[in-house]
Amino acid sequence: MKSKTRVLFVTSILWLFFINVSLGNEPSKAGGFNSQKDLLLAQFDCKTDVDDLHSVAALVTLLSDSSFAKINYHAIAGAYGMQNGLYVPPNPLFQAAFGDNWTDAHADFEQAVEKVKTIVKPILANDGEVWIAEAGQSDFSAALIKAIHEDLPEIDTKQRFHLVQHSDWNEEVTTPECLQFVKENADYHKIPDGNAVGNGTPGFRSPVYIQLKKRIKNPKLLEIWQLAIDIAMQYNGEEGRYNNEAIAAGGLDFSDFSEVCWILGLHDIEDVNGFFDLFAF
Repeated sequence: MKSKTRVLFVTSILWLFFINVSLGNEPSKAGGFNSQKDLLLAQFDCKTDVDDLHSVAALVTLLSDSSFAKINYHAIAGAYGMQNGLYVPPNPLFQAAFGDNWTDAHADFEQAVEKVKTIVKPILANDGEVWIAEAGQSDFSAALIKAIHEDLPEIDTKQRFHLVQHSDWNEEVTTPECLQFVKENADYHKIPDGNAVGNGTPGFRSPVYIQLKKRIKNPKLLEIWQLAIDIAMQYNGEEGRYNNEAIAAGGLDFSDFSEVCWILGLHDIEDVNGFFDLFAF
């Protein structure tokens, strides 16, 4: 995509967002994220599919764009449910991608909930809202919202927490009481699956090899993508972990990133190539 076209695309997205806010549209709709006061929680299960690693790289790529660089976010690793299989250790990637702006729920779940709670509470105190991109299951989200109920019982979490899920399987391996809890106590959105193209959300899973060196010019971003690809190839299908066929074929899978696109109102990205057409820099 030529730079002029790209600028027009991003400008139109921001203009549509401005119109929605001006008209007082409900923030629970796609694209309702308010970058002035809201918080994006990017939660990754990393068990046992390695697609989370590519999704991390996609998120950092978006956050490196000047139009989205000011988004207040926090990432969580190990936000998994009751699925079987081994964990995919993502720590080197998370550190390279997010610096210290992430929490390790795999290492200590309860401590992670307490840490993220301290990040969320000032957002709520400033009339902000919390948007959770659930790249995994809802067990961590349920624990976090319960902790907010205990500390801030006056907060209507049904209005202030927006949880976005794209996967039937993620719902199936969420602890049932946790899934029921978030559906009852958060603004819960089940969007079309990010693994498929043409269903209303971007399809970010493709077995086709992409020469990232030709698409990404930023050395730091290229380094993060390469690290994500290397770790994914190292653990994909190993020791009983899920074998992601698209990644095994040398392609990419950042399907979990479709939820972030929904939250930010990026509806016009069709697929993997469309993403890099927009964010190749």
